[in-house]
Amino acid sequence: MGAIMSMIILGASLALTLLIAVPLAGTLVRFRANYNPKGLQLDSEGGAEPHTGPVVTSFFAMMGRVKRLEGWAGLYKGFMPTFLTTAVLMAFVTSITGSSASNSRGHNKYSTPYASPLAIALYSLFMLAISLPVIVITNRAITTPRKLPWLNPIYSLRVLLTETERRRPWMLFLTPGLFASEALHILYIVLILHTTRRFLFPSWSKLRTGDEVPADFTLPRMSIWLAVAMLSTIILCPLEVISTRLSIQRNHSAAGFNALSQDAELPSDENVEYSGAGEDVIGLRAEDDPYAGLVDCGKRIIGEEGYRTLYRAWWLTLLGVLFGGL
Repeated sequence: MGAIMSMIILGASLALTLLIAVPLAGTLVRFRANYNPKGLQLDSEGGAEPHTGPVVTSFFAMMGRVKRLEGWAGLYKGFMPTFLTTAVLMAFVTSITGSSASNSRGHNKYSTPYASPLAIALYSLFMLAISLPVIVITNRAITTPRKLPWLNPIYSLRVLLTETERRRPWMLFLTPGLFASEALHILYIVLILHTTRRFLFPSWSKLRTGDEVPADFTLPRMSIWLAVAMLSTIILCPLEVISTRLSIQRNHSAAGFNALSQDAELPSDENVEYSGAGEDVIGLRAEDDPYAGLVDCGKRIIGEEGYRTLYRAWWLTLLGVLFGGL
């Protein structure tokens, strides 16, 4: 009976956390995915024309835009893949570390479980294996103008994935540059952040037990950790922006081949948009001119939109790094 009650409490706690986290995460994905070039674009005849997509300059402006155009339902797009991923990660971390699910930290992308080196290695491999399809499905669920049913995954996958991706799921792992960006992100967290955190604060995990603040939490150590967190933000934030852009870039049967749009793949009576979809929530880069990889994506973002685009909502990355291990 006690175990059942613990699972109920854990489930309620997870649901409450996601009620707060999902709108923030969804806004972040849209803000970083929004394509806003500085210069003129070329039309089909080679003539110059100004960019006509939405110009959103802040995280909270994007949140307000989503709320205005898509309502509360729009803010909770991506809830189901986020919920399922979080539950799977918590269960996996619990199984390899032997800790309780409430202390697993499996749902925090800026932390790793406190466990043996072997367990950390297994965790890293597992994260790398699931992060690519998860980021693709979740980010596309957030950025699509379509209404996706929470309990009809078959329909949702028809909307989110191309026919090539549905027939060959491994194509998601071949999305240009996405594997590299995710691998670098995970390796940096595991090798740099995790190692530094354990060296500076060996008793970091005790903060979750309600004990007194350990003696190793001194001002010099906290100052060093703050410096490491700021440096890590400079490195991790561009990787996150690039991963967001690459994850919503769909894979077709051949490079440069513009497959049928989402509208053409679905019956017209199922193709339901949000009421405000007449005005695009975000602008997306032309699908017939995709990024060729991680480096190409970074160069094009800087050349077309400016280097500041790589640091959109950098403060959220900083907060995640600073408090990710708690």
